Amino acid sequence: MRQIRLGRGAVCVTELAFGAAGIGNMGSMVTDPEAESTVDAAWASGMRYFDTAPHYGLGLSERRLGAALRRFAREEYTVSSKVGRLLEPVGFPDGDDLANGFAVPATHRRVWDFSASGVRRSISASLERLGLDRIDVVYIHDPEDHARQALDEAYPELERLRGEGVVGAIGVGMNQPELLTRFLRETDIDVVLLAGRYTLLDQRGLADLLPLAAERGRAVVIGGVFNSGLLADPQPGATFDYAAAPEHLVTRAVEMKAVCEKHGVPLRAAALRFPFGHPAVTSVLVGARSAAEVRDAVALHNNRVPAALWEELRERALLPPGVPVPEEDR
Repeated sequence: MRQIRLGRGAVCVTELAFGAAGIGNMGSMVTDPEAESTVDAAWASGMRYFDTAPHYGLGLSERRLGAALRRFAREEYTVSSKVGRLLEPVGFPDGDDLANGFAVPATHRRVWDFSASGVRRSISASLERLGLDRIDVVYIHDPEDHARQALDEAYPELERLRGEGVVGAIGVGMNQPELLTRFLRETDIDVVLLAGRYTLLDQRGLADLLPLAAERGRAVVIGGVFNSGLLADPQPGATFDYAAAPEHLVTRAVEMKAVCEKHGVPLRAAALRFPFGHPAVTSVLVGARSAAEVRDAVALHNNRVPAALWEELRERALLPPGVPVPEEDR
């Protein structure tokens, strides 16, 4: 699988990235052997970029990912994790963490902290869980309500850690393009992770963020290409951004699916291929909780989309006329 450098730095990632929230028991239980076989399948497919976070399963995702990757040479893969939520032990654990989306015991609570000391503590804990001595990419995670502290404290501390070699590249990750754009303007970050805002159904990232990233030579990683479900299986009751999809979006997605099927391409393949049309997009992040899901994602990634499909989506006003499409698919 092709590898691309993140912006101007030395860190490289594969076009398709493995999102490890699933092996942190996102939504439902995954066993340790299942998690290991999922990472093994990603490795066998050629994926060499693995993304995790303390938030995912209260550290379970980091522990499982680190254990699975320990069998491979460290210089052969890239790991990203995140800062912004510290995990504080709970004195008397009670219940589970499903209210936050993860089927794990509620042994810790999340504490928002974008301070310099919080960043150091978070990275130290992540290194221990991962079993690593460095993290290739560290994202400031969901700082929407903490923008000032993230800019004034978290980012400068990550710069210091980058200088010390503990961090290879600095990024910011969220589903809001406006604040990511501000980070691109005001800091020397290497990469932004944009979730759900550069998809077949939502191109808000194209207004300012993606052009600025291309202009400044920064990388963009895209997550949430299926908008949490609607672009995977468009039908009444499907979800869009983790809530019930509005009727007009369901109708639009169903129309897109019909065009894709006319050209012999699964809608999910078009959704996965679409972000690569923009020159700033380096990698697309896909979550998986089983080896079968990994193989499915890789097959979708390898499914080239004919130019006629993109043209018909534009002709039917299902895609705006100026939105770029992958060059190799034109």
